[in-house]
Amino acid sequence: MLTILGFTMIATFLVLIMMKKMSPIAALVLIPALFCVFVGKGAKLGDYVIDGVTSLAPTAAMLMFAIVYFGVMIDVGLFDPVVRGILKFAKADPMRIVVGTAILAAIVSLDGDGSTTFMITVSAMYPLYKRLKMSLVVMTGVAAMANGVMNTLPWGGPTARAATALKLDASDIFVPMIPALAVGLLGVFVLSYVLGKRERKRLGVLTLDEILVDEKAGEKVEETETVLVGAGGSGSGSGSKTPVATGGSGSGIDAEDEAGDAERFQVLDPNRATLRPKLYWFNALLTLTLLTAMIMEWLPIPVLFLIGAALALTVNFPHIPDQKARLAAHADNVLNVSGMVFAAAVFTGVLQGTGMVDHMARWMVDVIPEGMGPHMALVTGILSLPLTYFMSNDGFYFGVLPVLAEAGAAHGVTPLEMARASLVGQPLHMSSPLVPAVYVLVGMAKVEFGDHTRFVVKWAALTCLIILGAGILFGII
Repeated sequence: MLTILGFTMIATFLVLIMMKKMSPIAALVLIPALFCVFVGKGAKLGDYVIDGVTSLAPTAAMLMFAIVYFGVMIDVGLFDPVVRGILKFAKADPMRIVVGTAILAAIVSLDGDGSTTFMITVSAMYPLYKRLKMSLVVMTGVAAMANGVMNTLPWGGPTARAATALKLDASDIFVPMIPALAVGLLGVFVLSYVLGKRERKRLGVLTLDEILVDEKAGEKVEETETVLVGAGGSGSGSGSKTPVATGGSGSGIDAEDEAGDAERFQVLDPNRATLRPKLYWFNALLTLTLLTAMIMEWLPIPVLFLIGAALALTVNFPHIPDQKARLAAHADNVLNVSGMVFAAAVFTGVLQGTGMVDHMARWMVDVIPEGMGPHMALVTGILSLPLTYFMSNDGFYFGVLPVLAEAGAAHGVTPLEMARASLVGQPLHMSSPLVPAVYVLVGMAKVEFGDHTRFVVKWAALTCLIILGAGILFGII
């Protein structure tokens, strides 16, 4: 009964948010509360919620101060060179912008923290997508998948959990998986290329002569010329549009002018009052130190970001009114993300407190046919897709994986093979409604969670299967 209710609760949540019948925060709170009553444990709802909030409070604190920290770093111009570099590569070409999103997300993911990755990636790429009217779910989907593959790094979480659960060395799990993960990351880059080509076909390749934006109204007030270049250098084809000229200027722009266009096409105001060019190297060193401290685990991550945000505000904006202004500027993101995390705490608290997660895991293991015993690594790889999506990494790696590994051992499948197979589902896991970082991604990108889910699930599942196929082909799994 708990198994059926658990799957029904998750399915109800996903359907309602994907159909936009409820907001994610409302669904995360009201649906589990209702099902808690159905289970007959409504009297314990308060305990379950408090337990969930207690477990996720450090994550919420980390996200709050991380958003403030990276928001300040964006304000003062730390990432302006990164944005200019991507812009120089992209040249207002939708295909290059999508590929650049995947590359940037993969590189930033080296710090092992999904929230940090999404904050930096969205901050750098969001203005480009908005200016060119590109699909924002393409940005969130590509970033989530790239981060999901990189999340398997030993310091990212899943590998360490698998090693701990099965009493193995993390390097013995991860190092042999590198070829398969590399193929998976290559698959994300190829997919980003395909999605980018689709965006290019829809929008064309934009060469922008000059765009003036009214910052207060947030609207385009003048567009002097837009030339859409087709695949062969001409403006013809289904993706072409008629150039719009104003001020008597009707001349076209050659491809040779693209470099100049990149200089003019600003996505971050180069003259904004918050820039601190004299403190650039201080901010760069502070950020590098912060990321190093995270990887080396010198202090808990929430403490690191709390200290980092305080230092960044104090040094860059020594006057209290300026500090208040910066905090107010990022309050919307902070409230949106932290509110979502605490709402998710209700969902996870009820799932775990009522025992739904345990019953769902045991049911999944029990339905595996006896004849699949020798292929338990393959089974684990496939099961990692839905299980890491519908439950937390802790629940999967500490609750389900040991049971699967025991069943595999009875048929001669080594714990190392099982541990490696368990990493396959991470590209899909990073878009799970139980992952706090995904709310940073969709919140900062101003994308509905349901839209992101509808778009990313099929592509993320495909990426997982590519990794699994490569692992089997290379004899890793």
